[in-house]
Order: sequence, then C-alpha cells, then structure tokens
Amino acid sequence: MSSTPPPVSALVSDLSFFYGQKEVLKNVSLPIYRNSLTALIGPSGCGKTTLLRCFNRMHDLYKGNSYRGAIQLSPSKQNILGKDLDPMEVRLRIGMVFQKPNPFPKSIFENVAYGLRVRGVRRRTVIEKSVETALNQAGLWKEVKDRLHANANGLSGGQQQRLCIARALATEPEILLLDEPTSALDPISTGHIEELCTELKKSVTIVMITHNLHQAGRISDYTAFMYMGSLIEFGNTQQIFTNPKQAQTESYITGRFG
Repeated sequence: MSSTPPPVSALVSDLSFFYGQKEVLKNVSLPIYRNSLTALIGPSGCGKTTLLRCFNRMHDLYKGNSYRGAIQLSPSKQNILGKDLDPMEVRLRIGMVFQKPNPFPKSIFENVAYGLRVRGVRRRTVIEKSVETALNQAGLWKEVKDRLHANANGLSGGQQQRLCIARALATEPEILLLDEPTSALDPISTGHIEELCTELKKSVTIVMITHNLHQAGRISDYTAFMYMGSLIEFGNTQQIFTNPKQAQTESYITGRFG
C-alpha cells in the first residue's frame, strides 16, 4: 500500500453520542479513506458499534439519542448527522450488514431489489440488471442465478450473509458498514467473506468491526483502536499492529487486556 493516503470518503469530526444523558462516544475524530477497509477494534463495550451506527443514523430509530459533532461525506462536505437530512436517504447511501445474517422473508431476488424499490426504481429491466450486478459483486450470482425466486431463508449461513452484502450493494452505497460480518460463520464461509471484502474495497469504501485481530491484520488497510468511548489510536494497519504509538493499543494488540 502506498505511503500516501488515498482521498477521504468521510471525515468524522469531534463526534460524541449520547444515550439520553449518558455520553458513550467522546469527541471521536478520524478519516475514512476511499476504497480502503478501515477496521474498528477494541474490547466489548468500547463504542465500536455505537460509532458504526452513527454512519447510517440507526440511532435515530430510538428516542432520546443525540449526536454532537459531524460526519462529513466527501467531496460534498455534507454532514450526514444534519437534522435536515432524511435518515432513510442516509441508509440508502451508506449500507450496513449486521453480525447475524438477516435476510427478509422474501425471495432472493426481492431481498436484493428491496432498496431499489424503496428508492422508487420501477423499471423491471433496471432492477434485474442491478440485482445481477449486486449478486455478482457479492460472489453469489453463480450459486443462485437459477433459483432467484426461491426463499432466501433456504440459503446457507454464509450465502445469507453474502446476500445481505448484495442487498446493501444494490443501491450503490458510498460506504459499506460491516458489523462483525463473520462472527456467526464457519471458517470456510469466513474465508469467502474476507476474500470478498478484499475485492469489494476496490469499488466501495468499507468500515468493519471485528474482534478477530488476525482478521483485521489480514484484510484492513487502516485500523482504529477504541477504548471506553474514545479513539485511542488510528493509523495504517501495519503500523498499528507492529509499532503502536500508544501503550493501551500495544496492551490490547498483545492480549494483555480485552
């Protein structure tokens, strides 16, 4: 990887998040580089998932939550936390895949087409082309092309997770969020997802939570270490894992806590 960072897809600036009066993210600032995979690491409860869900306004689904600071998309510099921006539009622009595969109780085709229909796409030919493209991107097309109208729940766990990735990719998101996407999968399916991420980051920016430090070391370009709601260290993954600048980072990487 070049020593010169790529352009920024998003810039997190002094971001704090509150559950009611409780501050759970504390002035987090970091760049999210374009066409790169940024791994969020840290012990359970450190704020990784809270940060990830700020990117697509998932916290707006619950009353009493509030943000301070900004997440600006580039090059528009639009703050996606702004109250004038529809959270549904944000979720179409920033896709998310959860820890456990969660296909809708619909056909494989309709799972992938869902976001397109929400966006108002009606032309069948456009939807069909987008579904095929997304399934190809997710490495699933060859496995399901002859059963697109079968129920998605008939797929294996690894296939379901790739279907959820295809569903997120169908609306051509600017950023793809992955919340421990392999934690519920077997080693073979995990390998498929890791290979997929390596390929996908050529065309989409990825932010991924992982508790698997070996995984972060294998597939991420940048790593952010979080602890107790704060960003402790951010940098090139190789630097973070071989020469961390903060003692807390070194302690976590070497297994002394977490």
